[in-house]
Amino acid sequence: MKEEIIYHIDQDVIELNNPVMIVGLPGVGHVGKLVADHMVEALDAKKIVDIYSEHFPPQVMVKEDSTVELVGNRLYLAKTDKMDLLILAGDSQSTDPAGHYRLCEIYIDFASQFKVNRIFTLGGYPTGVINAEDYVIGAVNNIDMIDELKEKNIQFSPSEPPGGIVGASGLILSFAKFRNIDAACLMGTTTGYIADPKSSKVLLGRLCDILGIEVNADALDEKIKDMDQIVEKIKDSVVGEDGEEYYEQAPASEEDLVYFG
Repeated sequence: MKEEIIYHIDQDVIELNNPVMIVGLPGVGHVGKLVADHMVEALDAKKIVDIYSEHFPPQVMVKEDSTVELVGNRLYLAKTDKMDLLILAGDSQSTDPAGHYRLCEIYIDFASQFKVNRIFTLGGYPTGVINAEDYVIGAVNNIDMIDELKEKNIQFSPSEPPGGIVGASGLILSFAKFRNIDAACLMGTTTGYIADPKSSKVLLGRLCDILGIEVNADALDEKIKDMDQIVEKIKDSVVGEDGEEYYEQAPASEEDLVYFG
């Protein structure tokens, strides 16, 4: 099966105001995915595109009514007073390198088609540490964005993440540069082992500050409470010499911490 694009709304009737694209696909700690999914719900975003591909896993998702849906990604449109948001969310990234390039090309085609002026890809930065300080690390495709994002408490460190950014969150930045679209990857710190709604809430707050919009975070607060209870039941940690708690299966080398967006 080749990539199949299904439009739910005629593009000609969509008049976008100062459009910005947000990308939150599955990755480390599901940090970016949780933010994107939350924004779709909180902003009552409307689905405008379904994306299916042979590069996704051979899998269907079972919905609450026990019917199935093919694994895919979706593009949503949310309107705010200051701008319109195109939110790319979904079930999976590509399972092979060629697919990452092909799918990112499709995502950037949409950005160009809808005349997006900025793209923010979202993800998690793995630390391997429980209860680490919450902050957001950034990478950009235009150095002129750095000072602006630093003012919004986005941290930049030379050559971080070590090993670079693997997956859509990184490739989209380079693809966007080819189309003269400014783009930044925002990464919330997380253990890297479990879904992390706490990191997602921090990342959501930074993103909203950058965009100058408000998004209710109550649903993420509920997920944080649920996850805290789960962690207390299942975590099996050891205490290091520095007094921090680490999972017994913590990454053993810098290569293990390469960021997968």
